[in-house]
Amino acid sequence: MDRFLSLQVFAKSVELGSFTAAAEALSMSSQWVGKHVHALESHLGLRLLNRTTRRQHLTEAGEDFYERVKVILSELAAAEGAAAQTQGTPRGRLRINAPVSFGVHALSRRLPEYLTRHPEVAVDLSLTNRSVDLIDEGFDLCFRVGELSDSGLIARPLTPYRLRLCAAPAYLAEHEPITHPSDLSRHECLGFSHSDLRRHWQFESAQGLVKVEVTGRLMADSGEALLAAAQSGMGVLLQPSELVQHDLNLGRLVEVLPDYPAPTRPFHLLYAPDRRMTPKLRSFIDFAVAAFGNP
Repeated sequence: MDRFLSLQVFAKSVELGSFTAAAEALSMSSQWVGKHVHALESHLGLRLLNRTTRRQHLTEAGEDFYERVKVILSELAAAEGAAAQTQGTPRGRLRINAPVSFGVHALSRRLPEYLTRHPEVAVDLSLTNRSVDLIDEGFDLCFRVGELSDSGLIARPLTPYRLRLCAAPAYLAEHEPITHPSDLSRHECLGFSHSDLRRHWQFESAQGLVKVEVTGRLMADSGEALLAAAQSGMGVLLQPSELVQHDLNLGRLVEVLPDYPAPTRPFHLLYAPDRRMTPKLRSFIDFAVAAFGNP
């Protein structure tokens, strides 16, 4: 006999109090209900139910077995429900966290495309440069720049984060030339206070990695604030490509040391391994990997 069906028949018999009631609920004869229960007892070598003409009750072994069967059937129902959901229409609210510059200049520009494609999904977007606790703070997903700690989260790699070194034409005209990363130690460098970009910048060269200690009178925890300062000629800026690309295209900024690129930084989309893969979660993961994944 089908073992899972026998478990379901046994549980229903216990819950409804008789073979007859279980038979009606399961659309089978009471004789078949009895056969399923007896098959379980034969397989286990245990009596699960004591029955008389008027009532039935679980044996001690039957009570323990019934508690375990309830867990098994509950897990089976949850697994079947989750599988069915993955084939359904994405709907509900997604809570997403992302770094500020990426969120403003890249993610928010692509979100209308996702929301148009999935009209029954709403997005609650939180932008911050600190590393949030995805579980404790209740986020479904988060974008994270940099090396990952062993957090137990599932990480989907995206296109590595690229930083660009820039300055306004007016600043470059008024200060000594920058021909090598070491020259930056004599310039006003706009420090980003949320990372190691506060005081140390790194660049790739034919001889290997060049690390420069930089100084400047302005430091901020906002790339947008540093961008505005760079536009006004305050100093040299090292910030993500999506933040500075528009100003580079318009000539408001000029790329500095293009032959010494800053090392790219790992970029991932994170979510919890125990988070149920609902249609809304799956749809956004697929969208993000397609939009920002490593080509």
